[in-house]
Amino acid sequence: MTTYSSAGTSLHDVLQLDRIEEDLFRSRLVYRDERALYGGQIAAQVLVAAGRTVAKDRSPNSLHLYYLRGGAASRPTEFRVQRDRDGRTFSARRVVAVQDGKVITTASCSFSVEASGPDVQVAPAPAVPGHPEDFPVYPAPRMFGLDCRLPPGPHSAEWPTRFWARAVDLPPGDSLMEAATLTYLSDRSNGIGGLDLEVPVVPASLDHAIWFHRRVNLSDWMLMDLVPHTLSAERMWYTGTIHDRAGVLAASLAQELLTRSRPTSPS
Repeated sequence: MTTYSSAGTSLHDVLQLDRIEEDLFRSRLVYRDERALYGGQIAAQVLVAAGRTVAKDRSPNSLHLYYLRGGAASRPTEFRVQRDRDGRTFSARRVVAVQDGKVITTASCSFSVEASGPDVQVAPAPAVPGHPEDFPVYPAPRMFGLDCRLPPGPHSAEWPTRFWARAVDLPPGDSLMEAATLTYLSDRSNGIGGLDLEVPVVPASLDHAIWFHRRVNLSDWMLMDLVPHTLSAERMWYTGTIHDRAGVLAASLAQELLTRSRPTSPS
């Protein structure tokens, strides 16, 4: 059932897609919003569409996505999945997201069977004192079913580079839904807050990549940490990590942003 109001919307609502044909899906959730469709939502739904076409013994291991046009939250999105390959270990999918006959996003997704072997995490999680539940709420408009909190420390008022988050009322145990939730979260902020810019800029996502390393308990706190690396020719590149509360690395991400100067208001 299509939703036309964001009131009471859950993360489950965001991630549910209708199957139109074997490899064609449509988003259920639509709501009125003056801003462009949240990039994390479209990325998470892309992953769900691709995951619905692979064998149940395969879980997401990576997603690479390009934002080509701004989508609208008030219209449904169609997801057209191309089955590139199903090997013994990996499955590869390409997805095209379309609104009103125009491509808004293209993506490549990889899925793999569970494998054993060495498990090594080289770098520890960032040290953050205190308890996440004691920190102030980090408002997350248009991000449904996530509780986000800001730890103490230097932060950009608009784009913090470190915060805690957890999912609310999402059933556990589904590796595809876990990865889609991490994808949904991964676009929440960006690395601009880590730069000391004299001129304010308006960020717009150009491309996004995320790698899934380990399963995570989404109902417990996860720490997202973003690190800017370079800004040039109106394009900024940053990387990030998502650790669980115990410091285990669940996912890594990288994104490039378009960063044009914010128009000044006439005096």
